[in-house]
Amino acid sequence: MANTRSAIKRLRSAERRRLRNRYYRGRARTFIKKTRRLIAEGKLEEAQEMARLAISALDKAAEKGIIHKRNAARRKSRLMHHLNKALQQQQAQPQ
Repeated sequence: MANTRSAIKRLRSAERRRLRNRYYRGRARTFIKKTRRLIAEGKLEEAQEMARLAISALDKAAEKGIIHKRNAARRKSRLMHHLNKALQQQQAQPQ
């Protein structure tokens, strides 16, 4: 346990930051999972909307310094690659 007043204050502020970081990181992760699930189910229109929300959540997390901006860029790139690949496969299939 912390002994000094400044260390006690750092514990309190670190806990506030941890909870804030957890919210933004979890939100981004949830949208990514939902997007991937929709792609797997073949609901590509809904997946596009969910991908938009996922990208927004990743950008906000990167903006606040919760994840690195390149980490956010990599995740967005992989998600869009996955979505675009599914869209191309859907267009290639005869109706």
